[in-house]
Amino acid sequence: MKPLILALLCTVALAGCSSEYIISTTSGELIATDNKPKLDEDTGMYLFEDDEGREQAIPASSVKQIMER
Repeated sequence: MKPLILALLCTVALAGCSSEYIISTTSGELIATDNKPKLDEDTGMYLFEDDEGREQAIPASSVKQIMER
């Protein structure tokens, strides 16, 4: 019984750590990311990893909305 409870708690904890985000651009494009995009104040760009794990950047002026899925 205790191993089952421990396994469930670990699963819930891991599921709560990762979220998928959708970036909506002013041109109507939707970009899926595994982690919350971070705004680089110096460059004015949002930095994120795309769904293939590549580092990407998009100008903050092109971002309409960031939604957590």
